[in-house]
Amino acid sequence: MALRSIYKTPAQLRLMLQPGVITAAALSAVRDAIRPGITTLELDAIAEASIRSAGAAPNFMLEPGYRHTICASVNDDVVHGIPGARVLAPGDIVSIDCGAELGGWNGDAAFTAVVPDASRPGVVSERENLSSVTEQSLWAGIAALSRARHLNEVGAAIEDYVDGHGTFGILEDYTGHGIGRSMHEEPPVFNYRVRGKGPAVKHGLVVAIEPMVTLGGIDTHTRDDDWTVATADGTMAAHWEHSVAVHKDGIWVLTADDGGAAGLAPFGVTPSPIA
Repeated sequence: MALRSIYKTPAQLRLMLQPGVITAAALSAVRDAIRPGITTLELDAIAEASIRSAGAAPNFMLEPGYRHTICASVNDDVVHGIPGARVLAPGDIVSIDCGAELGGWNGDAAFTAVVPDASRPGVVSERENLSSVTEQSLWAGIAALSRARHLNEVGAAIEDYVDGHGTFGILEDYTGHGIGRSMHEEPPVFNYRVRGKGPAVKHGLVVAIEPMVTLGGIDTHTRDDDWTVATADGTMAAHWEHSVAVHKDGIWVLTADDGGAAGLAPFGVTPSPIA
């Protein structure tokens, strides 16, 4: 059987627009709801309602053994946290990851937020800085994609940004990925510099770029639920992600309301809508 190409046709790229918009709307609804006292399961219900009201399906539920719409990873949990009875407390740093499937096509994105805590401004500031550096490294990676000849230039840009803004750890055991008919496709998208060049960046490439950064080391362990990935040293973590398409006129961030215009502006990149 022939391997599926990692490059989409213009028609297929257009079919990926709506799942991206729906994913962005679900994450926005969750972001607006984050506050002390809310449970991660309540956030999960908000995301599911948003996705289903748009006529789409939560694609995380299509992963074998996973029954939720979002992953909610709190404090030293990095990724794949299972929503449940955990109550968000002031000062918590929480990463929310989710995706939508519509018409057989997928979107995938994530953001990190810090729950306000007026009594601990130092803690909040440190965690907000971690989230900001992680988010900006994502935009640095997306900007690099807009100019890259090969995909692994993205990881180099992410690493350079993170290393230039403090002492942090970039997870190496988990990477971004291609996205399309499946939420996770080839090729891998590294968040750090690697030896190989990776595949050519050309029209039709669609990837989910998702740096995961910690305040400490890069070693992790999986909790007893067999899903949640946590830092081995107990330090805080952040995770940001967008699905991005390369097309004949440039790039377009499928999971950003403005196609990535605001995030890319500081890097001198203007996204182009998919015609």
